[in-house]
Amino acid sequence: MATIVSFSTISEMFEKTMAHFANEERPMLMYKVDKKYQGISYKEYTRNVELFALGLAALGITKGDRCGIIAENRPEWIVADMAMVCLGVVDVPIYPTLTPKQIEFIFNDAGVKTAIVSNTFQLQKVLKIQKEVKTLEHIIIMNEKDAAGGALTYTHIYNRGSEQQKANPGKFQEYAKRPKPEDLLTIIYTSGTTGNPKGVMLTHHNMASNIQESARAIPFGPEDVFLSFLPLCHSFERMAGYYTAMSCGVLIAYAESVETVRDNLLEIRPTIVTTVPRLFERIHSRILKNVESTPPTKQKIFHWAVGVGKEYAKAKRKGSVSPVLKAKHAIANKLVFSKLKERTGGKIRFFVSGGAALPKMLGEFFEAVGIQIIEGYGLTETSPVLTVNRLDDYKFGTVGRPIPNVEIKIADDGEILARGPNIMKGYYNNSSATAEVIDKEGWFHTGDVGMFDPEGHLMITDRKKHLFVSSGGKNIAPQPIENHFLESKFIDQFVLVGDGRMFLTALIVPEFDILKDWARGQGIQGANEAELVAHMEVRKLFQKEIDGIQKDMPNYERVRRFELLPQQLTVEGGEITPTQKVKRKVVEQKFAHLIEKMYEKVA
Repeated sequence: MATIVSFSTISEMFEKTMAHFANEERPMLMYKVDKKYQGISYKEYTRNVELFALGLAALGITKGDRCGIIAENRPEWIVADMAMVCLGVVDVPIYPTLTPKQIEFIFNDAGVKTAIVSNTFQLQKVLKIQKEVKTLEHIIIMNEKDAAGGALTYTHIYNRGSEQQKANPGKFQEYAKRPKPEDLLTIIYTSGTTGNPKGVMLTHHNMASNIQESARAIPFGPEDVFLSFLPLCHSFERMAGYYTAMSCGVLIAYAESVETVRDNLLEIRPTIVTTVPRLFERIHSRILKNVESTPPTKQKIFHWAVGVGKEYAKAKRKGSVSPVLKAKHAIANKLVFSKLKERTGGKIRFFVSGGAALPKMLGEFFEAVGIQIIEGYGLTETSPVLTVNRLDDYKFGTVGRPIPNVEIKIADDGEILARGPNIMKGYYNNSSATAEVIDKEGWFHTGDVGMFDPEGHLMITDRKKHLFVSSGGKNIAPQPIENHFLESKFIDQFVLVGDGRMFLTALIVPEFDILKDWARGQGIQGANEAELVAHMEVRKLFQKEIDGIQKDMPNYERVRRFELLPQQLTVEGGEITPTQKVKRKVVEQKFAHLIEKMYEKVA
């Protein structure tokens, strides 16, 4: 079970946790330097946080001030964050992918006094908008060699902190006791798909309650190793992969980047990873691609093993695994599953999936091969966890049951409402938007549509604002339909179109690695992505895939026409959010010419 101390503020969590594990010889966190992982001890981290906090105080930064962090995941991020926490400073985390104009809006809206950046690229963004942000007084940079434009280095802040520590012993401990549960901890700006983002105000109490209740629902402990690669500026990773992991004594290791996760899994050999469904889609596609390149005999063994794994998982849940099935499973494990699990490092206890819906097929596939995925649900406004499947009580296609002390109910129109100690204080400088989502009884209106299944597991249909209404008056939830099509090994990304239209169409990004292999087998040589998506035989392939997938679907949920895109939808391109959610309006505007083409000459 989780080893967790009791606390009412994040600063109290830090002090109690550091004291509890102060004499641990093992590292608290690990990160890569010069292609080799190295560790930071609890004592070193505690010292760095104290010196950084005192250094910020020496600059005149005090309780209630706003400080922004624009950086990738790295130890300096959590040093700066925890230093702010203990000073009572309000942390404003920002995605490193944002443009200078977007950062300017957030800095001005929040009244940011200090900006902490990682490197030259991020520094230049802030220097570009410095004159437009009247409240901005200091810029601090993590990479010492990149200091320019008056930016202060971490060494400078640590030195200032050391001077303060010598002059005022015990001052840091005094600061750390000042934050109260009702005090503002952070303002997290949501990645809105249209218009300016809204600043979600979360208090110490919001986050502290969510950490402790989530840790009771999902067991973390000192024996665990956590690989962190989702952005720390997002509430999911910050709460789970940072605060909760830290409070439970889990060793945190940072992946170098999203692209290196496959290698870092083998290097770190984690027991727990938080991620989004996109990772499982990529792993699943790679596995199938590798299997298809093997001789027919090996392919048969693989598919037999997966079938046995599914049968075994089903029987295990019922509590009755026959001796024959046990024997088959042992063989399947030796021949197939053990090799697949070794690709994740071989020690994974479970993955935690959030940020978007996990297709049921993926959950069942990974369970069959012995890799457990626990899916949860929440929003930035809810600190973020509302519901989660448990290790001993899970159901694919659902997001589990509410965590302790959180109430969930379904409104008359199907919207999911939530109430509890983790619900945000409101949107910063936006009382009208706050009133729209938190009613007089304290219920937060999530904007998601869902229902409870007979066993009490929550099922999410889609975002309320994403529901389509066809010109024929049919209500259509796009997400379940999209997930259905994503089961195809040839489809990487799939965006359904059809709101207010006579029928559904789709924009499809192929799984190009698999498509290129198929094309070579058909004698289509040397074609690039753009040439492939325009090739008549490729279009015939996708028409066949679509027809096969939707043969049992109602007519109004069937895709009548489609267009293939030659490149992925990306965060950098603005088509998806950092948590891999499609920005539908952006996509529809960007590819309006293709969409209109699909609706031309309608019979």
